[in-house]
Amino acid sequence: MSKKKLLIHEVFRKAEEETGKKTKNGLAAYLWSYFDERFPNYITDKTLSRYYDTFIRDNEDRNIDSDILDKFSQYVGYMDFADFSSTFIKKDDEANKTTVKISVDEDEESLTEKLSKIIINITNEQHFKMPDLMKKNGLGIMEIGLLLCLVTGNVVFSNNKKMTPMGFMSSGNPAIEKKYMYWDGERYMATDSSYINPGIDIVAMNAHKFLHFKKIMRKDTLTEMNALGKTWYSKYNSGVEFFTDDGVDPETGRELRRATPLIIFKYAGKPQDSIEVQE
Repeated sequence: MSKKKLLIHEVFRKAEEETGKKTKNGLAAYLWSYFDERFPNYITDKTLSRYYDTFIRDNEDRNIDSDILDKFSQYVGYMDFADFSSTFIKKDDEANKTTVKISVDEDEESLTEKLSKIIINITNEQHFKMPDLMKKNGLGIMEIGLLLCLVTGNVVFSNNKKMTPMGFMSSGNPAIEKKYMYWDGERYMATDSSYINPGIDIVAMNAHKFLHFKKIMRKDTLTEMNALGKTWYSKYNSGVEFFTDDGVDPETGRELRRATPLIIFKYAGKPQDSIEVQE
């Protein structure tokens, strides 16, 4: 799957998580509202629906302007499309899964039987057998043993630092490996710079806040069913903002409170004259 197609899948997956909507038009309308609020007249809901049809429904491809790809990448938490392309790791555990087998002296046993039922998941389109790898690289029994240690995470590197298990293949969100983060008005963005612009507060990276703390921009999508026990709010100058995790409002410094049915009913929820577009 191309990086562009992966990005479109991630954009609609994130929209579904944020709204609970399942339909193409419902998700496209939400995404249009999100981008139109920040970049007026930048993209239409019809264009977003066409992207859904091409990349998700029909599993095909089409050209997308590079600036749109950058903004889509920022929506899912990356600096731009280049950052997404170089660091994104698909979360689908079943994607391109391959069980590697080792053959020694013609006695072939699966790796799951050799190493306490551990399975190596190869997240690419290549398919290979270990004997071919051994022949091409001249690997012997000792080298294979070292490789297996790497797979099981038993090799550690100290160099006067805290010893840390190292896996043969690791996964995760590379953005949280950056040193700092800053609030962009909706979520925390990762950065390696301790200074960006005047008025932007740079704080140390907090993986939990980076991944889970966000402002809910579409309060009209909240209901008691999807928000109670899952949202917190900050009230300032008669205005109320909702967030996805507990903590402090980054813009006002006020302690957040858990949203109650009354708060959700009074300050969120869908306006009566709002009509959801259904497919």
